[in-house]
Amino acid sequence: MSVTGRYRGAWEGFWREASDEQGAVFWDAEPALTAGVHLALFEPYVTFHGLPLVDLGCGNGTQTRFLADRFPHVVGADISAAALDHARHADAAGQATYRLLDASEKSEVQHLHAELGDVNVYMRGVLHQCEPDDRQPLVDGIATLVGERGRVFLVELSEAARPVLMGLAQGSDGPPAKLAPIFRHGIAPGEVSDESVPDHLGAAGLTVLASGELPLVTAEYTALGTRIELPSKWLVAGRTAD
Repeated sequence: MSVTGRYRGAWEGFWREASDEQGAVFWDAEPALTAGVHLALFEPYVTFHGLPLVDLGCGNGTQTRFLADRFPHVVGADISAAALDHARHADAAGQATYRLLDASEKSEVQHLHAELGDVNVYMRGVLHQCEPDDRQPLVDGIATLVGERGRVFLVELSEAARPVLMGLAQGSDGPPAKLAPIFRHGIAPGEVSDESVPDHLGAAGLTVLASGELPLVTAEYTALGTRIELPSKWLVAGRTAD
């Protein structure tokens, strides 16, 4: 989550252009195929279910609203004000609250932690979108948010996802319709080594409690009508007693 104007502006442009329609954005798959699957992996390691949950990089809030049915207080946080406009518009019932947040900015996460206390964090596919220099500050921010009692569930594209994405982008007919805006707005996924994610967590003082691999389901389909899925890795982390 870079604080640069270019990065924030790219996301603003992307979300201003995006439709409000469910599934119109490349990664906006149904919660039953995304957060629902992740929650089954996350919940066994959540020791304090009553803590607020922060959906970090919530985008248009599709997963946030699903999580709000399962946690007492859910906050959708994103660096893009336009994304949060979509999220609030879709959440007419006010299931969650929404917060403009650059989680790589120390003062912002400290302020949110002072307001909410320790929280659980859900973050799907955000770290690889960051500028490399912002990745450790982002994970440090997550460590601040979870505090002593919270847990974080991270899902990130694995190294194996990049050639899949490049193959889609370079197809003879160009990238699929829902993938094209990502490249057009300059927010194409970067590469994060598989080893670096647990390294970032360790450097932030968090211990990896569980990890595994699973496909990251998207809202896009190939020309043959099959759902596009990207290789990904998931981790659960938190602080442990010495």
